Amino acid sequence: MMRLGFRRSYLGLKEWSVENRLRRFSTESARLADKVVLITGGASGVGKATATEFIRNGAKVIIADIQQKLGAKTAMELGPNATFVHCNVTQESDISSAVDFAVLKHGHLDVMYNNAGISGTLVSGIADLDLEEFDQVMKVNVRSVIAGIKHAARVMVPRQTGCILCTASVAGILGSTLYSSYGVSKFAVVGIVKSVAAELSKYGIRVNCISPPTLPTPLALSAFLQFYPGLDVGRLTEIINESGEIKGVKFGVDDIAKAALYLASDDGKYVSGHNLVVDGSFTTSKSFPFPALDEVMK
Repeated sequence: MMRLGFRRSYLGLKEWSVENRLRRFSTESARLADKVVLITGGASGVGKATATEFIRNGAKVIIADIQQKLGAKTAMELGPNATFVHCNVTQESDISSAVDFAVLKHGHLDVMYNNAGISGTLVSGIADLDLEEFDQVMKVNVRSVIAGIKHAARVMVPRQTGCILCTASVAGILGSTLYSSYGVSKFAVVGIVKSVAAELSKYGIRVNCISPPTLPTPLALSAFLQFYPGLDVGRLTEIINESGEIKGVKFGVDDIAKAALYLASDDGKYVSGHNLVVDGSFTTSKSFPFPALDEVMK
């Protein structure tokens, strides 16, 4: 009887201990507890992965996207801490309204993630560039970032705190010969971040961007279909996944989401004006097209 009582007592203590540890782990892992986040382009790809990661870490996320059905579906999938708001980022009024919605619903805005973007169309060279199409890429990829920063600052400055993130790209470091408009737009994003970070730091607001490589997102897949017309989406995904730099490491949108989590959390509290390049060393070097020694000595 004593043995049975001891066993029950031990098991109860063990269960309490495990439960307590899990609760403690949950608290410690909630790096964005009660933070309010607005993510443009949050219905899919990097935006959705980031929304998922942020909610897992205690945040309340507003998903702002032009895709009404997909955005609403994503918010429903992510649960009660996700809310969808329709947003065409080429319209400043939509961005302003999305920011106001976040404040009205949750009382404030802690993190603004300007993530929405388009790739533009494939061009063979600068002489073939369609300037109307260029203007559209700049509206989505650059003007919307400026508008997002502007309206985030509008509500963050009075609180003297906040974090603004933007999605840049390795194409904004090395350039892009096939998608000229996209490459130019991402160079601009990096420049915007560095310029604005200096101004907003005096209000306690950090501004950073993340430069990922090509990922199998809807954005990249639609761009690749221009390059490989008629190719199966599954095969396109394989091609992108096989292009990684670090041998044996599988890389995806979740890795960009974790980079965003670092920058948005207190772990990155003194990081501002930074372009966090998450590319496995892709942009660190370039192979020189010189002939091999045996070819020169022929």
